[in-house]
Amino acid sequence: MAYTNITKENLDELLMNIGKPILLDFWAPWCGPCKQIAPIVEGIGDEREDIIVGKVNVDEEMELAQRFRVMSIPTLVVFNGGEITAKAVGFRTREEILKLLEK
Repeated sequence: MAYTNITKENLDELLMNIGKPILLDFWAPWCGPCKQIAPIVEGIGDEREDIIVGKVNVDEEMELAQRFRVMSIPTLVVFNGGEITAKAVGFRTREEILKLLEK
């Protein structure tokens, strides 16, 4: 599997993983743009062993969506060293997502 399902129970432990950047994809099953971006995000997770890709279902994890002020989906959040280094709302191309990981 190219990604980890993120819940409020496992997120803080994941964020303590300071060795790798983390890309979180906030999504919902009913969201059309989320379905479009999912294969791109998951593909990046397959290709890149130097990052961790996590997916947060906002319907099931409303508390996490509120914690990171996710108002629209899809929202991508990049963490490096436990800190948010980039955030993007809406559909993004593979190239745009890779640039987020460089920040």
